[in-house]
Amino acid sequence: MPSLQASYITKLSFSPLQAATLRSIGEFQGKQELFSQQIPETLETLRHVALVESTESSNRIEGIVASRERIQDVVLNSHEPVDRSEQEIAGYRDALRLIHESAEYMPFSVNEIKQLHAILYSYLPQQGGRYKATQNDIVEANPDGSILRVRFRPSSPVVTPQQMEDLAYQQRHFTEDNQIDSLIVIPLVILDFLCIHPFSDGNGRISRLISLWLLYKHGYHVGRYISLERIFEESKESYYETLEASSYGWHEGQHDPYPWMDYFWGVLLKAYKEFSERVGVVKQDKGSKTDMIRAEVGKRFQPFAISDLETAFPTISRDMIRVVLRQMKAEGLIYSTGKGRGAKWVRK
Repeated sequence: MPSLQASYITKLSFSPLQAATLRSIGEFQGKQELFSQQIPETLETLRHVALVESTESSNRIEGIVASRERIQDVVLNSHEPVDRSEQEIAGYRDALRLIHESAEYMPFSVNEIKQLHAILYSYLPQQGGRYKATQNDIVEANPDGSILRVRFRPSSPVVTPQQMEDLAYQQRHFTEDNQIDSLIVIPLVILDFLCIHPFSDGNGRISRLISLWLLYKHGYHVGRYISLERIFEESKESYYETLEASSYGWHEGQHDPYPWMDYFWGVLLKAYKEFSERVGVVKQDKGSKTDMIRAEVGKRFQPFAISDLETAFPTISRDMIRVVLRQMKAEGLIYSTGKGRGAKWVRK
């Protein structure tokens, strides 16, 4: 039984820690308008960075990859895709733009969801926007492609259309009438969507688009400036683990939604904190740019690229970042691997 049933959702209860998390998200939400009024130029830079990161990460989670340069060309400059990966990326770009521009005005309905899926596949030979015709089990595969185990068996193609209609209706019912807090309903919508798994392919990417769509509809705009998809990718193991944990017993209505809900709220809270920190750096201008770059490098334990630092400090030029990295290299604090745009930096 899906999560968005009155007999299921009304039985949910939340710990003091979960309640505190929801309050924190609400407090950050209240600061959005203030930030947008005070530093619009910085927000525009963050928006461009988030578009690229969201498109890159949401596709890379599904094994669809391209160079950062080509992704930037396709996403920001609308270059035509030249291969299948770029066709998938261009489709996500267009779907993401629709969400960014129109989410508040789009009714949450099966027709709109199908439209998103059709846009996702608009550059590919196969047609999108159609529900699955065969069973699409979620499996864990061996390196040779053989199936190691079935993680979850989604809804059958026969019941999928009705379950999707019910999902859209229940989402509207619970949130538009303010019966249940939208921050409770939204992760349950995503969980139910992924358990139904309505399309043959592209369900993960559509679920992340739906996350942004519903968050925007209910006033949570942080995904416009900080890529939620990047945070999902950075915590990919937890992303899959919590979804799997919360899907056990879903068909029987015996599932535990809390692992996934806690994870989803954690991603949203992390995005708001990152947003606040980045805006705070610009507003307060504490310390020199050199000090800020050095401090950021000191926190990185994994190899990083110049583009990673550009993301952290959208108001600092690439040339300035290069200068500081060369200084730190000369001091023996870091070293580089590779050359050109593919180079990575590593702490010693």
